[in-house]
Amino acid sequence: MPKTAIILGATGLTGSLLTALLIKDPNYCKIKLFTRRPTTFSDPKIEEIKCDLLNLNVVKTEFTGDIIFCCIGTTKAKTPNRDLYYKIDYGIPIEAAQLAKENSIDTFLVISSVGTSDKSPFFYVRTKGEMERDLLKIGIPNTYIMKPAFINGRPDEDRKGEKLLKLLMKVTDFFMIGPLKKYKSAQASQIAKAMAHLGTNYHKEANIGNHQIKTLSHQYES
Repeated sequence: MPKTAIILGATGLTGSLLTALLIKDPNYCKIKLFTRRPTTFSDPKIEEIKCDLLNLNVVKTEFTGDIIFCCIGTTKAKTPNRDLYYKIDYGIPIEAAQLAKENSIDTFLVISSVGTSDKSPFFYVRTKGEMERDLLKIGIPNTYIMKPAFINGRPDEDRKGEKLLKLLMKVTDFFMIGPLKKYKSAQASQIAKAMAHLGTNYHKEANIGNHQIKTLSHQYES
């Protein structure tokens, strides 16, 4: 039976790529985009719900479906205020997962990052780690946490400060083999494809290009 998907972050790079994939996927009959600003998607499958993503509880009656893809995330450069950063990277995924649990949605996919830990002394790493820990405590049956390193594929003009990092990653990726493979950069398009695949094919891990992004289901690995 065709599914109804919920996507948070459809205006971002990975979220927009994922939305485009699900539009073409016959496994989905409806795609609900919860967004604070209009998207550019125009398709009979698309339903836009404009809302404050920091207060999803207001639209909880519309937060119904079969699967949630949470592609929300920010950076220190975009959100220097730590309180707001925490509300976005921790608060949105956790509130979405709580609503999913209330509304009997049994599959939840979220993008986090490699090397996270809720015990880390570093705020940004710890925030992701706390999100992963508390997400898994909610107990959604099929919970997948995508843990890429640097996400590549963004136009340079969007974040000019990342241009040098992209060039550096092209060099360092060559040496990311064996235990270091998980730190290799991933293309946003590869992550979107892996999420779309996991949405209809439940696995413990998914191939992302020439390396793997581990997914977690009811276990926490620091």
